[in-house]
Order: sequence, then structure tokens, then C-alpha cells
Amino acid sequence: MESKTSSSEPITLEELGRQIARRRAELGITDEDIPRNSGTRRTESKKALLKAIKDIGGNW
Repeated sequence: MESKTSSSEPITLEELGRQIARRRAELGITDEDIPRNSGTRRTESKKALLKAIKDIGGNW
């Protein structure tokens, strides 16, 4: 039986993002419903990267 959701054509990341956003809206899922990573196992380089992003005004 052939899958109804599969396609032989790849989709772009932009299209994937739109599909995910649409599905989340349909289900009523908000950003507050998705737990953030606690960060307890971050490497020093990742901590430095996130600090640099924060220092220039970004919010990851």
C-alpha cells in the first residue's frame, strides 16, 4: 500500500516550516507547550556561542 503522505519530490525547509506551523496551529500547540532544553550538558563552545548571541541582542 502506498503512503498518502509520502512524495517523491523533496520539500524545501521553508515549506517544511509552513507545514509544521500549520499543524501546530491546528492542534493549538504554542511555544510554551514545548519544553526548552535544560542546557545541563552543553559544551564550553556552545555556551560561548549562546553568550555571543545574547551579547549582540539575540535571544536563543
